[in-house]
Amino acid sequence: MGWQWFHRLGSPRWFYEKSSAWIPWLAVLSIALLLWGSVWGLAFAPTDFKQGNSYRIIYIHVPAAFLSLAGYYVMAISGAIGLIWKMKLADMVMKSAAVIGAVLTFVSLVTGAVWGKPTWGTWWVWDARITSMLVLFFLYLGVIALQEAYQQQDTANKASAILALVGMVNIPIIYKSVDWWYTLHQPATIKFTSESTIHPSMLYPLLVMVIAFYLFYALALLLRTRSEILYRERKTRWVQELAEAGKGSH
Repeated sequence: MGWQWFHRLGSPRWFYEKSSAWIPWLAVLSIALLLWGSVWGLAFAPTDFKQGNSYRIIYIHVPAAFLSLAGYYVMAISGAIGLIWKMKLADMVMKSAAVIGAVLTFVSLVTGAVWGKPTWGTWWVWDARITSMLVLFFLYLGVIALQEAYQQQDTANKASAILALVGMVNIPIIYKSVDWWYTLHQPATIKFTSESTIHPSMLYPLLVMVIAFYLFYALALLLRTRSEILYRERKTRWVQELAEAGKGSH
């Protein structure tokens, strides 16, 4: 039964039809939490006694960094499923996750630079954490480039999946970089195995933003994957019928 569900989930048509019901809920929840968390963090959280108001960039920077890493796992695992089980949907998710992950990593790097200027006195340093995040950005771009480099979609999928899997070695380096090397980047403020180093009045809006970003990521991934499904399956009867139904409604 479990394997039947797994292979059904790999069907682009089944996924497209089922995911239609998820989108409104994800949209409402993610937008509501984004508004709540951003207003709470930017307007009502107290000023930091060392960094002043400049620390408030964490309410964008930290969730974006979290999702850039988590999104890489989504991309790499989807690539592995595509390689092993030859599931078309997994390849579509991998391609969609690459674009979203690249955007989130770029946001993380830019907001980190904005934070670094008043904190370190410079926009950029070749710090272990920052450099490994830049490598992550290039890995995402590499997967995107490989998707466009081959005329044969199967070849593009295999090459992209292999690069994504090889690149996973960079993820633990990012996580542990502040522990393994001397780095200007501060250690993690949110800890699950010990007490967090951030005051609850600043932590709670940050947690709201992290949850909001996860929901928004799921929404963005759903929408982009659905778009990819329609493009790749455009010659199938069910997509053509869907298009005709859409024209008829207008």
